[in-house]
Amino acid sequence: MTNTLEVDGSRLWETLMASAEIGATSKGGLCRMALTDADRDMRDLFVRWCTEAGLSMTVDQVGNIFARRQGTDKTAKPVMIGSHLDTQIRGGRFDGILGVLAGLEVIRTLNDRAIDTIRPIEVVCWTNEEGVRFQPPMMGAGAFAGIHDIEFVLAQQAEDGAVFGEELKRIGYAGETRRDPVDIDSYFELHIEQGPILDEEGLSVGIVTGGFTSFGTQVRFHGENAHSGPTPMRARKDALVGLATLVNRVNEIGWEFEPKGRATCTRVEISPNRYGIIADEAEVTVDVRHPNAAQSQEMFDGVNAAISSCAQRANVRAEIVKQWSFGDIAFDTALINLVRSVAADLNVSHKHLLSAAGHDAYHLSKIAPTAMIFTPCRDGISHNEAEDVELDRTLPGVNVLLNAVLRRANQ
Repeated sequence: MTNTLEVDGSRLWETLMASAEIGATSKGGLCRMALTDADRDMRDLFVRWCTEAGLSMTVDQVGNIFARRQGTDKTAKPVMIGSHLDTQIRGGRFDGILGVLAGLEVIRTLNDRAIDTIRPIEVVCWTNEEGVRFQPPMMGAGAFAGIHDIEFVLAQQAEDGAVFGEELKRIGYAGETRRDPVDIDSYFELHIEQGPILDEEGLSVGIVTGGFTSFGTQVRFHGENAHSGPTPMRARKDALVGLATLVNRVNEIGWEFEPKGRATCTRVEISPNRYGIIADEAEVTVDVRHPNAAQSQEMFDGVNAAISSCAQRANVRAEIVKQWSFGDIAFDTALINLVRSVAADLNVSHKHLLSAAGHDAYHLSKIAPTAMIFTPCRDGISHNEAEDVELDRTLPGVNVLLNAVLRRANQ
């Protein structure tokens, strides 16, 4: 099959800009956290667009949306294209969103050309990829792949006490379908790179071969309230000092594994967080990543070793609330070769990359052949309202997606 198809770039951009109005922030970004009203409104718009494109819609028990274009072989397993429509609390207009709406544009283009495929093609919107309001991240894809139990997902609580399952019902996306994770031929995910390599090197496509090995831990320090004035230093049990000491050590670990290692603390909570009172509790979330699994483990071991010493120095007790890991995966060789072949046929500049971020594709790779395609984002900025892309630099990757999916769907 010749790879000559191109999507309608103007239509794709109009679709992206319509999305950018839902949950828009004053600085040009988006705040569309999972299962909020803004998430519901975006889901409703996506469902309408898919219905207008002639797709059949299903929603599973954790709110994942599947939009299916039937193939000529009704017994064939589908090729899936997916990503997410939820955003960070102050996120950009393209992170995840481009992948879902590029999938919709693939369908629209095939409809325009009246091109049938042997296999069905499904565009998927995964629930709660970002993990901002409900943890862990990549939750919907994890439930689909059998990484998380459905009951576990539905029971998760936000900081304001909202329960995942109840919020799904409130916004109208508590589905009844329970998909069999083996009922999938392959999965493609297009995503902005969220890093500077493609932009700096003037390349159009990153063919993702795998992910950084990532570890995380949530640590709570237990101290004791006391007056910040009269209490002698030797008598203090300051939970905030334990947290601060750990934050500093995590940062040092990151620098020790430069240039490839990453280590930071992303979230803190202090109690009572009031003037004049020594903190009795302080909680911090730690994130370490490295492309080499052994070195990532070494970094994480260093973090765990530091926790007890930081608590001892602050005269407090440390509790590990939870720990997790993801990303130690390699994507499917055959699909990588397919994407590379299509990029070459289309004369699209490309290179192999590892992803330093987490993606739904990580979970899908555990159950089906999976490929990821990166497109450039300006200056590598992401998880930021200033996140931006240029259409003419994005379209080559979307066209690679279109033609790669078409080839796979006709196998």
